[in-house]
Amino acid sequence: MMVVLLRLILVVLVVRAVWRMLAGVIDGLQQKPLPPPEPVGLVRDPICGTFVVPARALTSGAGGDRRFFCCERCRQAWVAR
Repeated sequence: MMVVLLRLILVVLVVRAVWRMLAGVIDGLQQKPLPPPEPVGLVRDPICGTFVVPARALTSGAGGDRRFFCCERCRQAWVAR
């Protein structure tokens, strides 16, 4: 009697595990893929040549004469020119 009960419990657990795995696969196939991220324009530091994101870069100048720098040392080297 105990062996039959243990086998029944094992069958239930195996069926439940397979069911959950198949449900996850089906759910994964139905989801739409995420769109690719928007490209970010980079600017080049005129001193060391490092490419930086404009929003995170240090700047010097204004308007069309604006320069972007990766660090304070590069900005100071540009100002000292």
